[in-house]
Amino acid sequence: MNVSNNEEQLVAKKAGGLNPAFIIPILLLVGIGIYLFIFGNPSNFKDPEQFQGAMSVAFSDVESKKIEPPQGGIIGTIYKGGFIVPILITFMITVIVFSIERALVLGKASGKGNIDTFVLKIRSLLNQNKVDEALAECDSQEGSVGNVVKEGLTTYKALAHDTTLNKEQKMVALNKAIEEATTLEMPMLEKNMMILSTLGTVATLVALLGTVIGMIKAFAALGGGGGTPDAAALSTGISEALINTALGIGTSAIAIILYNYFTSKIDGLTYKIDEIAMSIQQSFAEFH
Repeated sequence: MNVSNNEEQLVAKKAGGLNPAFIIPILLLVGIGIYLFIFGNPSNFKDPEQFQGAMSVAFSDVESKKIEPPQGGIIGTIYKGGFIVPILITFMITVIVFSIERALVLGKASGKGNIDTFVLKIRSLLNQNKVDEALAECDSQEGSVGNVVKEGLTTYKALAHDTTLNKEQKMVALNKAIEEATTLEMPMLEKNMMILSTLGTVATLVALLGTVIGMIKAFAALGGGGGTPDAAALSTGISEALINTALGIGTSAIAIILYNYFTSKIDGLTYKIDEIAMSIQQSFAEFH
């Protein structure tokens, strides 16, 4: 029972990191605040004296027609993208925050020094059956690879002096110990990766929703006014559609790129673990 509790505590520790259920609502508030008070600042529009407050502009067609961004005013133009914009801003902030978190976690998991050098050194020591020296290298590495290798080498030493098991049983026990150690490390490496993956898809879909809403407004303006198109409303609708499209595609592209980058980093660490695990098993088979 105590062993089970210790394993559960270790898994919880390895899975530590930012809690999405707590962080994402905060980021949503930040995104809305950026939209209302930075992008919606009166100085970003031609007639700031007509500005009746961010909320009135956001929900009033009359006010939104009065206030136009100055020539080349990209911030004010983005604000005119409508209520989908703060959602897309939140998505972008979320991608940035969790990417930084993943970069820090994976950097720590990589440990100290060059990981390729560490792998070569461990394999060289195992070829010479210098298990204690290899354990010392794991302590100095202080990364996920070092943690898994240390667990494997600790089991290696214990099995080397075990007289109750035959060689085949010892190999099975050694392999199981390495697999369990790897399993304990993986939650820390993979946590929150699903957020980047999800936003890579969802951001585009939400942007498409904003695009459709903008085009609906544009066509309504085109067909309204007793046969005379409302040029201002038409341009506003098209602008809203394009702004949402741009924000969504940009967020999605960044999320996908970063997700693939971090996935490759995790795969690289996993490959190094598998490489050393094979060396540990070969060394044990040769010397014991």
